[in-house]
Amino acid sequence: MILQPVLAPLLVILLVLPVLAAAVWMLVRSLRRASGSPATGAGPVIWALRVVLVLACGVLLLRPGVPGGHVRTLASATDVVIAVDTTASMVAEDWDGANSGSAGSAGNTRMAGVREDVRRIAEAYPGARFALITFDANAVLRLPLTTDTGALVSAVEVLQPEVTRQSKGSSIGIANQLLTQTLQNAQKASPDRARMVFYLGDGEQTVSTEPEPFDSAKKLISGGEVLGYGTSQGGPMRETTGAFGPSTGSGTGSAGAGPYIQYQGSDALSRIDEKNLQRIASELGVTYEHRTADAKTVLPPAPKSTTAYREDDPLTQPTDLSWIVALVVAALLCAEIARATMLIVRMRGLSVRPTSGGDS
Repeated sequence: MILQPVLAPLLVILLVLPVLAAAVWMLVRSLRRASGSPATGAGPVIWALRVVLVLACGVLLLRPGVPGGHVRTLASATDVVIAVDTTASMVAEDWDGANSGSAGSAGNTRMAGVREDVRRIAEAYPGARFALITFDANAVLRLPLTTDTGALVSAVEVLQPEVTRQSKGSSIGIANQLLTQTLQNAQKASPDRARMVFYLGDGEQTVSTEPEPFDSAKKLISGGEVLGYGTSQGGPMRETTGAFGPSTGSGTGSAGAGPYIQYQGSDALSRIDEKNLQRIASELGVTYEHRTADAKTVLPPAPKSTTAYREDDPLTQPTDLSWIVALVVAALLCAEIARATMLIVRMRGLSVRPTSGGDS
């Protein structure tokens, strides 16, 4: 028998001991009364059940169990590298279509869609290792390979976009060298693991040079997807200061505090370039999917050779027996409720009983 306390054992004792002492004292008193008056014999039984109830509650807080429970864990021997576009265009307010083509009421930004999809990617590949690369004017490895999906989601939540006033244009292929290097390092460290790549961006090439190809990464991966954000009508963008925090209800975060970017006297619009995104998908050898707020992304499965239930997993957990104690507590509480109901009904009957006698 082992214990898995819900609270600290000392705190459980401090909570249970005073109530138990009071119940035992009342049981002793009722026993003394019953010895002098047989008519009160029901009292000791009631208090004995209450003592059992208090003890059962204490045991329930200690969560008893027996060792030997076996855990089947889903293990995915896959490394997933996620490359996220953090250029200023990713705060264009056309993720949900509310602001496509015009600047009116604030709509959700493309980055809000990226956050949702990164969460889905983390959930879709349990047991995998994840790395996060961001790119704008430069490519940066924000998170090295880790199984901590909470760290991945947190890193994406606090991503900061490129500062508008410092922007000098960016290439959609600038992350190719860092991506290839990350994949090569992963292959060298764990050659038996599969590797997948997810590229999340809008495909806008804002420099005059041709985008760098991703051909070198193709031979290092066995799956993945390119996810595109934005609309052909385009969305307005607010000036960003680099202080982009977790998304708010409007999806604009603190980056939405600035005015809309202007171009030739009107609001500048950012439009998705699906040809560029399809080109990247072809270079990586993966599929392309245009993302919208009203549809969930269809993620490719992990390579079957790397995903399986580990039957010989050494991790075990005790078989919890607290549900049995919970049933005892529930039965005793039901008995208390039934007795209280009977007493209430009896008292109401006494209060409405007519008095005997009449006029003389």
